[in-house]
Amino acid sequence: MKSYDEEKIKQMLLISHLYYEKNMGQVEISKKIGLSRPTISRSLQTAKEMGLVKIQIENPFVDFKELEQQLSDKYKAKISIVPTNYKGETTALNSVGMFAAEYLSRIIKPEDIIGIGWGKTVHAVTKHIEKRNVLGVQAVQLKGSVSFENERTYAYESITELAKAFNTQSRYLPLPTIFDNVETKKMVEKDRFIKSILDLGKQANIAIFTVGVIGKDALLFHLGYLNDEQKKELESKAVGDIASHFIDEKGKIVSQELDDRTIGIQLEDLKKKEHSIVVASDVEKAAGVHAVLKAGYANTAVIGSSLAQNLIDYK
Repeated sequence: MKSYDEEKIKQMLLISHLYYEKNMGQVEISKKIGLSRPTISRSLQTAKEMGLVKIQIENPFVDFKELEQQLSDKYKAKISIVPTNYKGETTALNSVGMFAAEYLSRIIKPEDIIGIGWGKTVHAVTKHIEKRNVLGVQAVQLKGSVSFENERTYAYESITELAKAFNTQSRYLPLPTIFDNVETKKMVEKDRFIKSILDLGKQANIAIFTVGVIGKDALLFHLGYLNDEQKKELESKAVGDIASHFIDEKGKIVSQELDDRTIGIQLEDLKKKEHSIVVASDVEKAAGVHAVLKAGYANTAVIGSSLAQNLIDYK
């Protein structure tokens, strides 16, 4: 087989990542990285031939009950494994989103307070929630939602969809996720309006959130909060973030200085929720999901089948 230099291999890996993991079409990838569509197609084929990409056929008739039980016993949590084609969905993200939305609809009861994070995964949940008339439900954001960049966080869409589904008002947290200094954050937290939202998030008996990845694909790395030095530190120490709190493999805060400037729900408060639900589909979130479940920040997990099979190997 023809040999390829390091740059060509990196290019094939990038194209494969965009195509298989980010669900981008060949034409879209072509425009994004400035290569012709035939070149994109050849790169994808070559990546498979070289073993850089391995296609796994997922049998929709496989019973995941045994694996669910193994993971539930391992983490002492309720684990639900969702196949990629759940109810006709074509991506793992939308499959776990739909399942989590249905799960929420099953457990919701009058006077519940639902707190949510933001990002693509949380949005995949809220956009699938069907309208229900449940008295006294409240919906609140668990962390600041304002950023310096144009990257979509789906913060507004998610809380709006959630509130609309249960015929209630949205309680936004219209603040940066991470402040420039601790003093400003502490001062803002004392504001009566802001304090009421933070308190409501703490009181929420249901929390729905995901685990952010670390590195160039991390949403928080693109929102203008972090400098290059901070990103480098996080890449070397963190396995993910929960509600914008960066954690290591044991679930411990990685940078206390950075965490002191982060506004939103505290990790210890997630442990106290009646339903603390982590939702994730990507295999690249395995280390983060493992840390979240091992540390007890979530008592419920809705995860994709490939991710579930990765988690079984974590100690």
